[in-house]
Amino acid sequence: MMTLDELRAEIDRLDADIIKLLHRRAECVHQVGQIKREAHTPLFVPERESQLFDKLKRLNQGVLPEASLESIYRQIVSCSFKLEGGIRVAYLGPEGTWSHQAAQARFGDSVELIPCASFREVFRSVEKELVNYGVVPIENSSDGSVSQAMDLFRESPLRICAQIRQNIRNCLLCNGRREDIHTIYSHPQVLGQCRLWLQENFPHAEQIAMSSTSAAALRAAEETNQGAAALGSELAGRMHGLRVMEANIQDKATNTTRFAVIGTQETKPTGHDRSTLCFKVPHTPGTLVTVLEHFKNHNINLLCIDSRPTRDTPWEYLFYVDVEGHRLSEPLASCLSELHQLCPMFKVLGSYPED
Repeated sequence: MMTLDELRAEIDRLDADIIKLLHRRAECVHQVGQIKREAHTPLFVPERESQLFDKLKRLNQGVLPEASLESIYRQIVSCSFKLEGGIRVAYLGPEGTWSHQAAQARFGDSVELIPCASFREVFRSVEKELVNYGVVPIENSSDGSVSQAMDLFRESPLRICAQIRQNIRNCLLCNGRREDIHTIYSHPQVLGQCRLWLQENFPHAEQIAMSSTSAAALRAAEETNQGAAALGSELAGRMHGLRVMEANIQDKATNTTRFAVIGTQETKPTGHDRSTLCFKVPHTPGTLVTVLEHFKNHNINLLCIDSRPTRDTPWEYLFYVDVEGHRLSEPLASCLSELHQLCPMFKVLGSYPED
């Protein structure tokens, strides 16, 4: 067995080797960036990232936890974006929101994150090429689809090119006394995720919806003496000087939000993909069943289905469906070709890796 001094010396040698390898990798990445710029191809390639992290899982045979290795490589990939020319990512701000944390988790610390005041502003920023990508929440495991974001996909030319799954751990944030709380601020989705907890713990408190959890924390900090509190992340509380009065208050311990990375590019198939579809069916009996039977006939698994009013004609609806597969790969490609003929409105919002 090596002595402590010998082990430390070995670590020092390994650190030097790691630095040399990182510099060599950076040189290759810089050259890749030059090739991408000349070819006018995107810097962010979700299918390539998916293959990279699958490879890391296979290679990781030692004592290093898988999550730790992924975290290290997220920052390496983030640095690669900067070396290749840099990217800008819009999210629902301000800083400290769950959208901010999701964007940071996916793109790392070396990209420029741009806060926006609304989901619409995130979409418009990408459409006007003010940023390269946007991050918006589209579904929560306990509270369903995020309708404000999903409605914007109908008329937008943007695609979902990747997804982010973010564990949501909501906290009660307050600097006052628990018994004095009579107003609770938060984003509508978070209020929904904590509905039962609020009923049990603060049945008489007024719940006020805010544009973001960070904005809610700011308001609670300003109104501490008026009995205000907020629901949000520990980071949002820390940023606005609020203490965590109670943590993990979401109704479901497995509370997770799925975020979409939106952009103009089309992600290529990886062999393990998910597609999000939007369509309208003729307003006649049985047409929705007919559409769903096409998925069954092609042996395509439906992951979720939701409906939203069209807003054009009363009592007509758009259906949003997530399915397994990529729009360019069989059997989904053939199924979608048939549905285009059947539905008066049919749109593929994106196909992307099922990470």
